[in-house]
Amino acid sequence: MHPSRSAARLTSAFAVIAAALALAGAALAAPAHRTGTTIKVTAVEFKFTLSPTTARAGSVKFTIVNKGKLAHDFAIAGRKSALIQPGKTGRLTVTLKAGKYPYKCTVPGHAAAGMKGTLIVR
Repeated sequence: MHPSRSAARLTSAFAVIAAALALAGAALAAPAHRTGTTIKVTAVEFKFTLSPTTARAGSVKFTIVNKGKLAHDFAIAGRKSALIQPGKTGRLTVTLKAGKYPYKCTVPGHAAAGMKGTLIVR
């Protein structure tokens, strides 16, 4: 093989390797995509059970399952789910920063009867 062709091929190979390493380095330096927290909220008369009981800051998706005999909703951080009938499921997604967020059922008398609590976001 001719020496200048070998040098050209070698230079091309190094250029391809350098480009691949540059792309890999950029991908590794980028922050990992954070997925949001999903919390299952079980509603009965007159309490909520959350699982998990804490969330990561960012998008928090609440899946509210009404296992009670009365309609309930779920309110947190100025947002509220639709009224969820017995045996039905509702959803609510909010973006939360680190802190403590009170939640409650806004049906008259339900929060006073115990359908309230505080979510800790880290």
